[in-house]
Amino acid sequence: MRILVAPDKFRGSLEAGEVCKAMEAGIMLAYPEAEVIAMELADGGEGTMQILTRLAGGQQVKAHVQDPLGRPIDAFYGISSDGNTAYIEMAAASGLNLLDPSEHNPTQTSTFGTGQLVRLAVEGGVSKIILGIGGSATTDCGMGMAAALGYVFLDKEGNELSPVGGNLHLVDRIDSEKVIPELHSVSVIVACDVTNPLYGENGAAYVYGPQKGADQEMVAFLDNGLRHFSEVATNQFHQDVSQVPGAGAAGGLGAGCLWFLNATLKNGVGIVMEQADIASVIEKSDLVITGEGKVDQQTLKGKVVKGLADICGEYNVPLAVVCGSLQISAQETRDAGVTYATSILNAPMDLDAALSQAGQLVEEATFNLVRLFFRK
Repeated sequence: MRILVAPDKFRGSLEAGEVCKAMEAGIMLAYPEAEVIAMELADGGEGTMQILTRLAGGQQVKAHVQDPLGRPIDAFYGISSDGNTAYIEMAAASGLNLLDPSEHNPTQTSTFGTGQLVRLAVEGGVSKIILGIGGSATTDCGMGMAAALGYVFLDKEGNELSPVGGNLHLVDRIDSEKVIPELHSVSVIVACDVTNPLYGENGAAYVYGPQKGADQEMVAFLDNGLRHFSEVATNQFHQDVSQVPGAGAAGGLGAGCLWFLNATLKNGVGIVMEQADIASVIEKSDLVITGEGKVDQQTLKGKVVKGLADICGEYNVPLAVVCGSLQISAQETRDAGVTYATSILNAPMDLDAALSQAGQLVEEATFNLVRLFFRK
């Protein structure tokens, strides 16, 4: 029997590669004769750049950039083996994980560091960029990224504004005279795993602002800023992208990439699966096992599990899901095209215990499901 193991990371406990190893160990205990193929996956968030770089036979490049609060840090981006494609993860420079919880404040954070990574890749001669925009600490609509590329944001008096979320409502004009000329010859694909519009009750501020440190008053302030900024950018670029699915991703960076980079938004996990040619592997498999830290309603809207379920359904291959927290019903599991889903939690335990034992728990859960599928 051929079993494909294709998980995402378990956020906070296991990287995708570690999940693969734990799952493979569980399979070997249950079915030593099985042929196991392991493929790490990601949905456009953390880990995407490393996986895409590896699939392209490329290498990582270290860059000196700014973190979300403008402090100097070292970040990495990937370059394909032929030097034509750059793989950039905005979380590497503008991620929430770079800040202490006491520093979470989306009115003060910026995507400037992400723009620096884009600029370095463009000036290095690439013709294509794949940009993952998950895990942001920002709600600046990509203003910081654009500033690093030469765009200048001015208020009504003609004063240059700092490119942070708290200044969105002050932008009156966008000056593009100093934008690096090489930018116009590069195609950009944005890996995005959400479909939120830019503003409104389902937009960037209301849905994602609180997890970045915004209270109710700040959320309303940022939403008004995004609405205002959208009007200015729409007039400037003659294109209203505010309602495009994914415009609200990463604090509005999705919309910013459409305006400032002329980018195309694509489902993140779809990009990774296409690069890995995973459909051809699934077609020849008897079982696919995937997993991630939490499976909930959001999972079914564009994450790894949903992407695999669609392909497995096409080839009539069963899909099993192993996760830390299972928050969908049996009917939702069935409707999503998932054959079997289980949590790794096999006894009452607190979060710290679950995180510390995650590898062993994944191995045991995988052992049990493989025994169920292939009784001997």
